[in-house]
Amino acid sequence: MFSSLRIRNYRLFFTGQVVSNTGTWMQRIAQDWLVLSLTGSSAAVGFTTALQFLPMLLFGLYGGVLVDRLPKRPTLLATQSAMGLTGLALAFLTLSGHVQVWHVYVAAFAVGLATVVDNPARQSFVAEMVGPGQLQNAVSLNSANFQSARLIGPAVAGVLITGVGTGWAFLLNGLSFVAPIAGLLMMRSSEINQVERAPRGKGQLREGLHYVAGRPELMWPIILVGFIGTFGFNFPVWLSAYADDVFHAGAGAYSLFNTLMAVGSVAGALLAARRGTARLRVLIAAAVAFGVLEIVASLAPSYWLFALLMVPIGMAGLTVNVTANTAVQMGTDPAMRGRVMALFMMVFMGGTPLGAPVVGWITDAYGPRVGFAMGGAVALLAAVTVGLALARVGGLRLSVGWNHGHPHVRFVPRGRELATAA
Repeated sequence: MFSSLRIRNYRLFFTGQVVSNTGTWMQRIAQDWLVLSLTGSSAAVGFTTALQFLPMLLFGLYGGVLVDRLPKRPTLLATQSAMGLTGLALAFLTLSGHVQVWHVYVAAFAVGLATVVDNPARQSFVAEMVGPGQLQNAVSLNSANFQSARLIGPAVAGVLITGVGTGWAFLLNGLSFVAPIAGLLMMRSSEINQVERAPRGKGQLREGLHYVAGRPELMWPIILVGFIGTFGFNFPVWLSAYADDVFHAGAGAYSLFNTLMAVGSVAGALLAARRGTARLRVLIAAAVAFGVLEIVASLAPSYWLFALLMVPIGMAGLTVNVTANTAVQMGTDPAMRGRVMALFMMVFMGGTPLGAPVVGWITDAYGPRVGFAMGGAVALLAAVTVGLALARVGGLRLSVGWNHGHPHVRFVPRGRELATAA
């Protein structure tokens, strides 16, 4: 389960990310609370979140082009330093009493700009640190790392905001970037798998898109993740509505739902790390399970049943993300990996702000149960469609038969008949 941590460079990287991810979650909570306290407007909080995701949506593909041209470790040193300085600047403004809401807007947009390059660089650099044999394990541990920080960071931020104010949460986030920067500086260059960087030239963005379009094993998982990210991952909309409007349980219920989902996500990441391979059939099965579980949860009659369903939903959602991420990375030429992973992250992260208003409108107009069920239905339909498309590309067909008195459904090579038991 933790085999990739035997690699010294990745161990340094992982340790640094544990610290900085915790700080990042602290800043997210503190940032939203600060905007709300400055403006009293939930719309302003939403605008701040949109500013942080907007650069990925607008410039994500260009970030991938830059990552393919640049050496990954110096690039990460620059992006991590920029995000750390942004946190320190917010801390100074807040602790000195001079902060205004536009300062937070600028900081959120600046972090988003850094993420445009940082995200595909981190994704690509993992493959250079561990090699193809440990790639799924490392990607899965990265996800477990991020989800664990999601459990710890908000709790620490809550204590700091209540006890000493938001400025100290920003300060600790800024200082947390010392850990990944130190880890990058301590790495041994001789143990990094060197890849040929793409030369500077015209048409590289278009080349990356054509590369993905010509490889169904890359294109269809990205399409699947896009649909699920846009319509199936709008949990802030649904969980807050269930906590407030369906079960009338308040903010404590909303926190519990998110915590249980994070627990399921960590478990899903660790199971993916143990599996060791990224098979497309696992991706499709997890996506189908994700859609079905969302539909079932939307109909849950009781508070505790709904809460407990958050655990398997978190597991299935994380399995989709990790498996798609690893399959796409392993199927991509190293010289194209930055552009392909930028497209992957742009579709997954950039889709949510586009889908959230639609999902929110459906939830407001027809109720949380209908909104949640709709998200699950879209995820399920996308999973089945992509599964059939991949089967067609692979020369497979769906075969239904009986085996020892039980229905048996599977994909088999075209022309081969499924034997049925008498």
